[in-house]
Parts: sequence; C-alpha cells; structure tokens
Amino acid sequence: MFPCDELAVQPSLAVLARKVPGLHVGGKTALAWRGIRHNVGLREQLTLWGTHRRPLPAWFLQRFPSRYVYRRLFDVKLATDLGLQPLPEVPDGALVSVPERALLEMLSEVGTPQQGLEEARNIMEGVRSPRLEVLGTLLQHCPSVKVVRLCVQWADELGLEWATEARGLAGSRGRGRWLTRLPDGRTLVLKP
Repeated sequence: MFPCDELAVQPSLAVLARKVPGLHVGGKTALAWRGIRHNVGLREQLTLWGTHRRPLPAWFLQRFPSRYVYRRLFDVKLATDLGLQPLPEVPDGALVSVPERALLEMLSEVGTPQQGLEEARNIMEGVRSPRLEVLGTLLQHCPSVKVVRLCVQWADELGLEWATEARGLAGSRGRGRWLTRLPDGRTLVLKP
C-alpha cells in the first residue's frame, strides 16, 4: 500500500485468504452480499469464517470491522469448499458462502450475542427460493441439531414454499425437544 491509498475489502480478503485456511465471508454478511438482508446497518461487522483458529490482523480490523468464526459446521465427509464461490461481479474476489450455506452459518449463531433471534428469523424469511439440492446436501452433513431443526421449524412457521422439502431432506435429528436459554433469558425450544 502506498501513502494515501485506501484498502478495498475484496483484495484485502484475498490477501488474508492466502494466510488463513478456509477463510470466507459467511453467515449474515454473505447473505447481505448476495442480496438477502433485513435491515442495513450503518457499518456492519463483516462475518468471516475459517477452518483454523487464528486472530485477524490488526491492520485488517482497523479498516474493516470484522469478527472471525472458527467452527466446524459440517462433518468431515463434506468438501470444505462446498457452497463457497466468489460473487459474480467479483470473479477473482474472496470466497463467499452461497445463500444456502450462509443461512445455516447464520442459524448456528442464533442464541449468541452476535446473532439475535428475531433478526435471524427476519433474514431467513427473505430466503425465498434456495436450491434444494444444495440445502439438502448441507443439512445432511450438518451434525448440529440446533441448526437443522431451526432451519426446518422456522421454514414451516414462516410458511416458506420450500419447508416441506427441507424437512424431508433434513431427516430426523434425535427424538426429544432441543432447548437452550438465550442471553435475554428466554428459552428456545426446537421440536423434532
């Protein structure tokens, strides 16, 4: 970088991706970049995902408010790059989760301080026509009961056209209810 230059996010992410294995734009940020959002924040944090625990460099965080999620959301049988593609308008840019993968990444964060329940539900309502073969593959390789049940239950509750197909693709995940206490004190209950 030369003096007075401004760094752009896409080339900066490309540099980071060479140093951080599996780095990609995921979750809520990937959905927003692909046109699925509920509200547009003034300067939202980038949600970056990766396969190795590693802090983001200070130079990047100073320019681009970000957080890094290190979580294995899918089993080892699924190719780590399934559902990761650059944006069509930036073919040489950073890898960004496709809507189906980004949805599951966002749902995995529901109940944490980073992802509120209502916001996630409102964003999910905007996922109108996912590619069911992609969503089905991801659901089948997702060992998280919470993520799979949230996806299926909310699709039903929101009356999304793809709810029935998602339920069939997801299969069953355990017999009993799954529940957790949210940071605000409410309890999230997911039925089988």
